[in-house]
Amino acid sequence: MKSSPTNFIKRLKKKKEDALEYVIDAYMPLVKTIAMKILHNGNRLDVDECINDVFLTVWQNAHQFKGEKEDFKKWIGMIAKYKAIDRYRMAERRNAREQQDEYILATSSTPGTEISILRQEEKNELLAAISQLEELDRDIFMMKYYLELTNMEIANQLNLSKAAVDNRLYRGKKKLATTMKLKERLV
Repeated sequence: MKSSPTNFIKRLKKKKEDALEYVIDAYMPLVKTIAMKILHNGNRLDVDECINDVFLTVWQNAHQFKGEKEDFKKWIGMIAKYKAIDRYRMAERRNAREQQDEYILATSSTPGTEISILRQEEKNELLAAISQLEELDRDIFMMKYYLELTNMEIANQLNLSKAAVDNRLYRGKKKLATTMKLKERLV
């Protein structure tokens, strides 16, 4: 028995499968159009997965829908839009990772690549450790080692004495060394 247009929302909220069949039949063109428009560069599998995600979300969250039949079209359209956007972002991240992997593989045959990859990892770890410092110390380290300012230039920029900058760099280096040694022990 197919659900009638007037009571399909009530039946869907009660988890009646015929109501879901009606929703799929009635709203498939809308959902498919939205998914294809947003995922225009995606593959067919992404579009199909998105459509399935939309109807699964409608089925699981029908109890949250408040409104009339006219509002249901807007509701399912918004779900389709956000699911397609999420799927698009996932595909973009996947493509970026694949391109990065291809680049690493293509360059890994050249001498010194492993060393440069290790240096980049060490640099990332160091940046993460620096981000754990107090804001003033973080600023001093960034100015010193990334902007390559002298201690006097840093002192002038931050209205500190040169001795204060020297001390903060010294104490910060000790903190970073301790943090990095701790990470090495954990690995």
